[in-house]
Amino acid sequence: MAFGPGARGGGVPRLPTPFHGERIATYDTYEQAQRAVDYLSDEKFPVQKVAIIGTDLRMVERVTGRLNYPRVAGAGAASGAYFGSFVGLLLLLFGSGGIDVLLAAALIGAGFGMLFGVISFSFTGGRRDFTSASQIVASQYQVVAVADVANQARNVLRNLPNSGVDAGPAGFGGQQPPSQPSQPSSRPPASQQPGPGAEDPYRTPPQDPRG
Repeated sequence: MAFGPGARGGGVPRLPTPFHGERIATYDTYEQAQRAVDYLSDEKFPVQKVAIIGTDLRMVERVTGRLNYPRVAGAGAASGAYFGSFVGLLLLLFGSGGIDVLLAAALIGAGFGMLFGVISFSFTGGRRDFTSASQIVASQYQVVAVADVANQARNVLRNLPNSGVDAGPAGFGGQQPPSQPSQPSSRPPASQQPGPGAEDPYRTPPQDPRG
């Protein structure tokens, strides 16, 4: 998510705000966009006027493995042993027990963690027999700069191999480049043009093939 200039946290506003500026480069991965901003920073460019904007966001859930009772029991025992060791360490530091108290707390924690893990998994009824990790990814990542430094950023990034710099200004966040005015035509409107059979003074005379 991109943020516009604000008054807190080095230019980040308190509420999510669109970043208004010009797109200066487009990349397929976040690492490439991050590399471009790092290069701008190394060249002493004011990177506080730059944002990385991901477009076409998607939630990707990557399946990491199959979930069964042995795996659930092992994960529960590990987490329980960790919590039990923490309690045993507190008793060892502030109580009168020895190392045996620490070991006992770890074993008791592992047993309860295993029990709770198996019971919780049995209540799912086999509806989610896998583990996964979720990520928010984008199809493209655009490096955007505010309008007054956009051309400067393009010139700096052109020295970076595979810079991905856009050919010209492109607006982002509601800011579009100015359009070129159309050239006026010297030909009068249709209502003032000569009628049928009259000579048209604006028509190009035919060329004489004899030269």
